[in-house]
Amino acid sequence: MAEGKVPVQQTLVLIKPDGLKKSLTGNILTKLSEAKLVIIGAKVVRVSRTLAEQHYQHLKEKPFFEELIRYIQGKLHGEPYNRVLAFVYRGEEAIARVRKIAGATNPEEADPVSIRGAYGRITTKGIYENVIHCSSDESEAEREIKLWFRPDELVEEIYPTTIVEQEKVKERVWA
Repeated sequence: MAEGKVPVQQTLVLIKPDGLKKSLTGNILTKLSEAKLVIIGAKVVRVSRTLAEQHYQHLKEKPFFEELIRYIQGKLHGEPYNRVLAFVYRGEEAIARVRKIAGATNPEEADPVSIRGAYGRITTKGIYENVIHCSSDESEAEREIKLWFRPDELVEEIYPTTIVEQEKVKERVWA
């Protein structure tokens, strides 16, 4: 990177089930717009157990892992909150900008004007219901974006891709 050049990055952002249940989507997106980044991918995801476990693989040995999996799957919040909104934001210093707006992971330690400080809480079981997830560094961002999005779901090519020919795969299409 050239001296003085600010890095262009991408980061995954998830609005978690508690954020949806509290009708915070508009507030969260408004706060994130302050980062002056571009959304290059967005979708609603019903989180499978496999996806949840892959996303939180680094916490597998923690005593709260099972509760965390249930939380991200929306099993603690019920219908219609058993989903997340997933976004990929891109721009200069995207990771740091989003993390500053999101606030500390622990809502009690987060700046009160941050998303987590304003809207998060800690449950009686010790789960951080912090309404939003954002990648912590570039390697985590790449791993998470590739986990949550296929290349054709993003409007910009951000990582190298390849074309593969696959055997006939069953998929649901419009009737």
